[in-house]
Amino acid sequence: MARRVVVTGVGMVSPLGIGVKESWAALCAGKSGVTRITRFDATPFDTHIAAEVKGYKPEEFMGRKEARRLELFISYAVAATRMAVDDARLAITDENAGRVGVITGCGLGGLRFMEDTIYDLKQNGPRRVSPFFIPMMIGNMAPGMISILFGAKGPNLSLATACAAGSHAVGDSFKLIQQGRVDAMITGGTEAVIAPSCIAGFNAMKALSTRNDEPERASRPFDRDRDGFVPGEGAGILILEEREHALQRGARIYAEMIGYGLTGDGYHMTSPPPDGSGAARCMQMALDDAGIRADQVDYINAHGTSTELNDLYETRAIKTVFKEHAYKVAVSSTKSMTGHLLGGAGGIETAFTVLALHEDIIPPTINYEHPAEELDLDYVPNTARKTPVRYAMSNSFGFGGTNATLLLKKHPS
Repeated sequence: MARRVVVTGVGMVSPLGIGVKESWAALCAGKSGVTRITRFDATPFDTHIAAEVKGYKPEEFMGRKEARRLELFISYAVAATRMAVDDARLAITDENAGRVGVITGCGLGGLRFMEDTIYDLKQNGPRRVSPFFIPMMIGNMAPGMISILFGAKGPNLSLATACAAGSHAVGDSFKLIQQGRVDAMITGGTEAVIAPSCIAGFNAMKALSTRNDEPERASRPFDRDRDGFVPGEGAGILILEEREHALQRGARIYAEMIGYGLTGDGYHMTSPPPDGSGAARCMQMALDDAGIRADQVDYINAHGTSTELNDLYETRAIKTVFKEHAYKVAVSSTKSMTGHLLGGAGGIETAFTVLALHEDIIPPTINYEHPAEELDLDYVPNTARKTPVRYAMSNSFGFGGTNATLLLKKHPS
């Protein structure tokens, strides 16, 4: 019999705030974290806006040496882990270190540092390249540094499945605990690529919003006037534990993880299939894995990117799986407030889904003003909803046609 898995700790660094309390309060209040880009001069670009993390002080979460040497995506992951481990009151000791692992997701790694290094290399030659260039750039340094700083010596992996990476990390961690290979996992996603090459690349694909005069209104999933996603940054980390392990140590339990789906579209590099079949199979796999019916789900934290194709095709996928219940289940996109954290999205959105279950509050989709043809589900427009949430689902879909769905349930208090 598969072991039961619960969430006992949550930590986050987000465009809405540093920490869970501040981020969750802003989310439920419908506040946007999108502003004009401050990291570089974005005026030559089509897009001038992003959801940047504000007020982050790495030395509050790690030593000064690490704060100087860690690229921002690694630093965010370490900070969110510090919050999550403290929240879970999880002690990692010599005795249990091998039974605690780390898996995180990240889409693009140290892109910002790569840009700076390439500039130095071309301008000043190879002797100006930092010895920290490779360690600061590669995605697996996020779980690597978490392992080093927190002493977790179990499985240690970094997933790079584009915008589904954070959710795949959580799902794979869930399965490792279910299978008895570990007792606890530190898991989630991180990303920090608000950089010229990232904005230029997505602009070239016509993927980003150009609503530059109204930053807070730019991310508008499922709205008729959506014109692209808004890039975001940050990290969301969860502590997953085997249920009996958590109960024995008296841990607070936020929610139980019960299902995981992962599929491939096999269709196109960047576009999902118009019928949403890959996403539909992914959601159905999670339901089957959990052993529950679609009509038992109360809330879906949608991938909901605010792009023309994703929002339509995800809606079609939900209708395929949920049938008549599709019009009864609440569907919202927290990306309307955080922007799209790319490889970090699944971590923070799973955390928000956990909090929705724990608090019985469904976050809204802000900027939803104009219904569109076929986009006719309950997108929880503009205002958070206080209502019982028993089962909740979180979707993440990425370039290359990679999909992940996580399914969670309320845990008795």
